[in-house]
Amino acid sequence: HVNGYEVREVAGQVCCGALHAHAGLGEAARALARMNVTAFGDGDEPIVVNSAGCGALLKEYGHLTGDGERFAARVRDVTELLAANGGPVPGAPLDLHVAYDPPCHLLHAQRVADPPQRLFAAIPLLRLVTVPGAADCCGSAGLFTLLEPEMSRAVLHPKLDRLRAAAPQVVATGNPGCVMQLGAGLAARGIRAPVRHPVELLDASYRAAGWYE
Repeated sequence: HVNGYEVREVAGQVCCGALHAHAGLGEAARALARMNVTAFGDGDEPIVVNSAGCGALLKEYGHLTGDGERFAARVRDVTELLAANGGPVPGAPLDLHVAYDPPCHLLHAQRVADPPQRLFAAIPLLRLVTVPGAADCCGSAGLFTLLEPEMSRAVLHPKLDRLRAAAPQVVATGNPGCVMQLGAGLAARGIRAPVRHPVELLDASYRAAGWYE
């Protein structure tokens, strides 16, 4: 409500099918996609997603189902929605050094780069820490962590080395698979930096500003 949006949950929605698609289960992914297209109907309200991997597939429903173009055109990452119309309402200061690790499914698949930056800019005192190779894959990659664990960890290791050197207080990323991958890697290395979704940081800023009282 702070930014003028009302969230409405849609009954009948199911899993987006991204993990099924990653696993090569095309028919299962298409069946789930058709259920979602039906559940969300023919309105024009944006369909807002806070998971980069889910958003990437939802934006491909037209290609996946052959008749989901209207649905796909409505899909927005939550940072895209909040960054529109002048960007998010500024919140209270958070004195934090934050390393942003853009999810591949957001940056490379959806080509969404600037909107998360607009969220961070709405938080006074928050400083983004530059980490070389931040745009490189963390090794999560859908089901990669489970199917190829050794290679997944090998992809993650150089990113952990760079994060240790950058020493952020918080690591921010917008995909649950990346949150788990980075969180587990940081914990295993003894690096005490929690992993948060960018919207969680904006929410903390709004809470500190008293917007929810």
